[in-house]
Amino acid sequence: MRKNSIKNTRINSEVMKDLADIIRSQIKDPRIAPMTCVTGVEVAPDLKTCKAFISVLGDDEARNKTLEGLRSAEGYIRRQLAQDLNLRNTPEITFIPDTSIEYGMHMSEIIDSLHTD
Repeated sequence: MRKNSIKNTRINSEVMKDLADIIRSQIKDPRIAPMTCVTGVEVAPDLKTCKAFISVLGDDEARNKTLEGLRSAEGYIRRQLAQDLNLRNTPEITFIPDTSIEYGMHMSEIIDSLHTD
């Protein structure tokens, strides 16, 4: 299976939807910020690994605590994914902070400051 195949794209979207649901409604860890969003998921073609890009609204401390909480709940999250998805293998999840939203807001502020001058 190629990386950009239709099957892999479908698996990515299903894993992303279920992962967001698990983080939002099933994990009760107080370290995880309430405004945590799964912005993207890349499942390897062999279904062994998964990169989950996580965006957290807040400062660096909130982001670090949220990633720490998600990493400690990785086994539970993986077990829930295995129950929800019917895949041959349940991928190992690696949580990666996604700062693209913050970068976009920063660039927007710079552009706005140039317009006011």
